[in-house]
Amino acid sequence: MTFYVIEADGGSRGNPGPAGYGAVVKDASDGQVLAEAAEAIGVTTNNVAEYRGLIAGLQAVLRLGGDGAPVAVRMDSKLVVEQMAGRWKIKNEGLRPLAMEAGALVRRLRVTEWTWIPRERNKHADRLANEAMDAAAKGLTWKAGGTTHPEAPGEPPVAGVQPPVAPGQPPAAGGQPPAAGGQPPAAGGPPPSPRATPPTTPPPIAHQTDLLDIGAISEISAPTASTAAAQLRTAKAPAKGTGWAPPTRVATSLLLLRHGETPLSVERRFSGRGDAELTPNGLAQAAAAAERLSREPYRLDVIVSSPLKRARQTAEAVARRTGLDVEVDEDLRELDFGDWEGHTFTEVQRRWPAELSTWLADPETAPPGGESFATVAHRVQAAGERLVERYEGKTVLAISHVTPIKMLLRLALLAPLESLYRMHLDVACLSLIEYYADGPAVVKSFNDTSHLRR
Repeated sequence: MTFYVIEADGGSRGNPGPAGYGAVVKDASDGQVLAEAAEAIGVTTNNVAEYRGLIAGLQAVLRLGGDGAPVAVRMDSKLVVEQMAGRWKIKNEGLRPLAMEAGALVRRLRVTEWTWIPRERNKHADRLANEAMDAAAKGLTWKAGGTTHPEAPGEPPVAGVQPPVAPGQPPAAGGQPPAAGGQPPAAGGPPPSPRATPPTTPPPIAHQTDLLDIGAISEISAPTASTAAAQLRTAKAPAKGTGWAPPTRVATSLLLLRHGETPLSVERRFSGRGDAELTPNGLAQAAAAAERLSREPYRLDVIVSSPLKRARQTAEAVARRTGLDVEVDEDLRELDFGDWEGHTFTEVQRRWPAELSTWLADPETAPPGGESFATVAHRVQAAGERLVERYEGKTVLAISHVTPIKMLLRLALLAPLESLYRMHLDVACLSLIEYYADGPAVVKSFNDTSHLRR
């Protein structure tokens, strides 16, 4: 397995001022350059540009090595290195979304070190950042190998992660290096080999994956109000694409329906992988949801369900009213509560007080014999990405459970895992997320139970 090294940098000519970032990925064994990335990012600050350089480097490693790839990160930004390592906190709210985005990528990799290096040892990334800023000053966009090309009228520059030009190999016409094999790998295929040419668009952040614990991080000095505002505007600018599909204004609607009432939910017991059935009231709730979803403004194209009986019973009620079939997705099942299954909160508190306290404080901790929230995040994220990619532009109803639904909502909101503790979902409630290929995911409704009050 290739061990990767990221060197990243960013700069701003004015702070805030015209800014850009650069990132280079190398093979740790021989120092060979495997990928380069650079982009001018408009008017912002050094810190924002440095975070953007880190994000581009992490994305490039995911393109090269896939999930779990080992990587060392080296930057001359003490601030970014210490924050990402968890040794400093973030007080500047303008940087927090960028740290969260970087954290989502970090969770997918195996970062072995965060190392500050002096500027003279970061010359490659610094050069790339300056090339991007120089190109932007001339109305051009940066391309791999130091080449540039004019921007198309009315078309924003694309943040490209480009492979370096191989030694002795001239770039292809238009400044683009020739693609390895001519085509990028097919979606869902194995990750490209470290020497292969990666696709030119950044990988999806999946709106977004389980996030770095930002609460443990701090910044040394607060910026001026104008600087903070500039950073916030830059950090919150919508992405030009999700990586799931070509830019489009047609939304993929994901309706999230929690199953109806069960005997365990009535008694407020932990209900995870156990296969409880709906109560008569739960069946009535499922029927009420089905009646609502069978009429305007809802026009369902697909019904997908957790494999657990309570979810399938709810899904079948909707299927009968709409005439659609029910697909089953194993990744939409509830969190496995292990030894706590079927117990009340009070019972767990009495029998496992230390374990419960740790579980409530740390989403990485699992109940005895069960799953952690962090583990569930990976499979639920994968399920969400599959549905959005497979059914682009359609309306999908997913019938699931408290934890998976909360997970999809918090991913859309770019919220940390700890946000799960601050959400409440009623039985048979409906929530809605809309995904746009040329913009962010948008939560349109949350815990809607109006169909149960008729």
